[in-house]
Amino acid sequence: MSIVSAYFKVENINGKHGTQELKRELDMLQGVTSVSVNDKAENITVDFDTTGVKKEQLKTKIEELGYSITQMRFENQIM
Repeated sequence: MSIVSAYFKVENINGKHGTQELKRELDMLQGVTSVSVNDKAENITVDFDTTGVKKEQLKTKIEELGYSITQMRFENQIM
């Protein structure tokens, strides 16, 4: 099991509704362990197990929800 934190900077998160939608949709992906969305800073943080979900799937899901990703980075978690 390999846990990774993904950090996305996106454009135009639509307040509380957008925050809830992003959290709900990303949480549904198998392997995602936590999701944090800050609509004011336009940041999304996702912790996930790479055996359940791949980095590209997270990026694709965010884009499918209509958000443009301006920055992203990934950090392996040391356990």
